[in-house]
Amino acid sequence: MNWKNHISSDPEIMFGKTVIKGTRIPVEIILEKLAMGYSIEDLIVAYPRVTVSDIQACLLFAAESSKHEKVLAI
Repeated sequence: MNWKNHISSDPEIMFGKTVIKGTRIPVEIILEKLAMGYSIEDLIVAYPRVTVSDIQACLLFAAESSKHEKVLAI
């Protein structure tokens, strides 16, 4: 799966935050809800326009984003 088919960023939508294409639902909301214990089914009920593939794309986006993260010693 290519997350770019499901995720977009446009300065005119949600101030350029990454969102699920065709919605105003930020990727960060989906990731936050998953971290809080929501199931994929819970998210689909809460956000009827979101698909299982959209949620998987959010996870892939997060994984790829973290690969480019710089780690600094504290």
